[in-house]
Amino acid sequence: MKTLVPNMITCGNMLSGMLSLVLAFHGHFVPASWLVFFAVFFDFMDGKMARKLGGSSSFGMELDSLADVVSFGVAPAMIIYSVYLKGFFGVTGALVAAFFALCGALRLARFNVHHVDGSFQGLPIPAGGHLLVSFVVAGIHLPPVLMALLVTAAGFLMISSVPFGNLKALKAGSLNKHKAVFMWASAFMLIAVLRNKAPLAGMLIYIVSGFAGVDWGKWLSLEEAAGEEDLAEEDT
Repeated sequence: MKTLVPNMITCGNMLSGMLSLVLAFHGHFVPASWLVFFAVFFDFMDGKMARKLGGSSSFGMELDSLADVVSFGVAPAMIIYSVYLKGFFGVTGALVAAFFALCGALRLARFNVHHVDGSFQGLPIPAGGHLLVSFVVAGIHLPPVLMALLVTAAGFLMISSVPFGNLKALKAGSLNKHKAVFMWASAFMLIAVLRNKAPLAGMLIYIVSGFAGVDWGKWLSLEEAAGEEDLAEEDT
């Protein structure tokens, strides 16, 4: 039971990705994109439940990676290909979409083998997939060549060594509530002002913060605040 529950939640992640692909096949690209966002709920909850039940396992980690490839690699690539890249210089559009999915798989393989605590090394595949489908949700029409460049850049970011904030690093009871409230308020403000463009704005902020060296998990942690107080006392 300890491992069954988290693995069932992980299957919900893969199911969301598969249903997204089915909707994309039938031309329902916006609902397909929202399913990619919905998949991240399962991706977050399976690890949280595994830690709570003490049911973490190598099998669960591999299953989680397979689900992520489908939901955040293949599904977004297929959606973007169908909306923006179909027929782009023959098979070039298909190759660009395949490149993104391949980079996502490589990113996950590297994470499983060389996992370290702290910031993510390279753009996490859920963020990469969300970035792509955010353009569909926002209804932004880009020229195929521009989207091809963006998809390629997202692929390279996933296999890069650029550090990105890791919210999963937050431990129970270590959340700075004041910063969390500020973050949630900012998110709701984005939604109220930008509406369907809010997910894209959020993803762009996250990517820029990676290049700026902002670790959101560390920033939201009470341990970070305690560390700053200790440094202040040492200075005095």
